[in-house]
Amino acid sequence: MSAIDYREQVESAYPELDDIEDADLRESVVEAWCLGLERGGWRDIDDIPYAWNIHEVTNVEHVRGVTRIALRAAEEQRDFHGADPDFDVVVAACLLHDVGKCYEYVDFVDEETLDSPDPEYATQEVPHSLSGYALAHEVGCPLAVQRAIPHFIGEIPTRTLESELVKSANSASSNAITQATMGISLQEWVEQYSQTQ
Repeated sequence: MSAIDYREQVESAYPELDDIEDADLRESVVEAWCLGLERGGWRDIDDIPYAWNIHEVTNVEHVRGVTRIALRAAEEQRDFHGADPDFDVVVAACLLHDVGKCYEYVDFVDEETLDSPDPEYATQEVPHSLSGYALAHEVGCPLAVQRAIPHFIGEIPTRTLESELVKSANSASSNAITQATMGISLQEWVEQYSQTQ
C-alpha cells in the first residue's frame, strides 16, 4: 500500500486533525500514523481494534473519543478555571496516544486485515504508549506532545496539564467502551485480562 493511501485513510479517519492550528504539527501527526500503519502492515486504519480482545470498537473510534473528551475538558479548564492548556498539544497527543497499537495488535486480528507487518516494529514487546512516544519522536513532534503520549502511571516522570488531559480522557473513553461492550469498568477489565494477554 502506498503512503498516499495511508494519508487519505488517516485524514478521513481523524477530522480532529483540523483542530491543530500548527500545520507542521498536523503533518507530523499524519506522518506518525502513516509510518505506524505501514510498519504494522495494516490494510485499513479501521481494522485496528480498540483492545486486543475488544473488536466491536475500533481504535479510531476510541482515539476520536479521547480527543473529543480532552478538548471539552481543556475548554472547561480554560473557561471556568482560567488555565491555559495548549490545545494543539492536547489534540496532537490525543490523536497519537494509541498510534502504537499499529505495532502491538497485529497478533490479535485476522491475517487478511494485514499485508506484511515489519517484525522489527510489529511486536508486543514494547507497550503501545511507548512505541507511540517513539513514533512521535521519530517524526519530530515537539517534546510537549511526546511527553503527553505515555498514559500509564510510571511511564514518564514529568506530568503536564496536557498529559493529564490525555490520561484522564483516555480513562473516560476506555471506561465507556468496556462498560458498553462488556458491562464492566476499565479497572475490572484490567484486573480480569491483564494477565491473559
